[in-house]
Amino acid sequence: MVGLKPPEVPPTAAVKFFSAGTAACIADLCTFPLDTAKVRLQIQGEVRIPRSTGTVEYRGVLGTLSTMVRTEGPRSLYSGLAAGLQRQMSFASIRIGLYDSVKQLYTPKGAESTGLAARLLAGCTTGAVAVTCAQPTDVVKVRFQANGATPDGARRYSGTMDAYRTIAREEGVRGLWRGTLPNIARNAIVNCGELVTYDLIKDALLRAQLLTDNVPCHFVAAFGAGFCATVVASPVDVVKTRYMNAGPGQYRNVLSCLLALLMQDGVTGLYKGFVPSFLRLGSWNIVMFTSYEQLQRAVTLARPAQS
Repeated sequence: MVGLKPPEVPPTAAVKFFSAGTAACIADLCTFPLDTAKVRLQIQGEVRIPRSTGTVEYRGVLGTLSTMVRTEGPRSLYSGLAAGLQRQMSFASIRIGLYDSVKQLYTPKGAESTGLAARLLAGCTTGAVAVTCAQPTDVVKVRFQANGATPDGARRYSGTMDAYRTIAREEGVRGLWRGTLPNIARNAIVNCGELVTYDLIKDALLRAQLLTDNVPCHFVAAFGAGFCATVVASPVDVVKTRYMNAGPGQYRNVLSCLLALLMQDGVTGLYKGFVPSFLRLGSWNIVMFTSYEQLQRAVTLARPAQS
């Protein structure tokens, strides 16, 4: 048996809420450089307003990471980490921690098992609610990650709080919710790709008795969830990243951002940064789901000892 045994009493919604946010932060700490590389590759070649020269060119995941370390220093790999952790504590806690509770709401009373429709509805619901609550932290995170890609090393913000204030002052409060609609679309897809796929693979492995409910099972299910989520969400993710990173007036709306991307890079532009996206989502899912499952069990098993 690898890891903690499943407790006899199932974890409460509060335990899942806390465990999901904490596990997501652990996963972010482990995989944040890959996310930064993904953002840099996704915005590469973007036509800026005003037009400028002297931008750094990135080639591949390792090339992007090495170029960032060489030109901006090792700390650039974790630029925007504070906003990223703020995002996960609010975002992942809702979309992952409340998934099981919402799934039960959509499950008809008396049903022996939860159907696919209920799982998909639960994933879409928690994903949409989480984005609505945590969108400002995502905007700031993307701005910081893309900051080093600006020409002449220009820096837009001195810190996380300065970024919130500056965006609100220059773009209005609505600027903090820039890209909410594509982000809701992305996270509805990602949530279904991650949580529903993880749920289905884990259930299938347990029903077939191929693995027991522990770390190896969680690892396999998380890997499959990460790959599925990357394939279906990458196009929306590219558009979301470009739109949230755009300056005022660069795009009229999300559709104009999509059309500009297609005209400039073609359909393949929708999968820019696919490799770092998969490396990021695959590794993130593995770390997050294994941590999440173990944290739930650790907190649940520790509760009787405290009472």
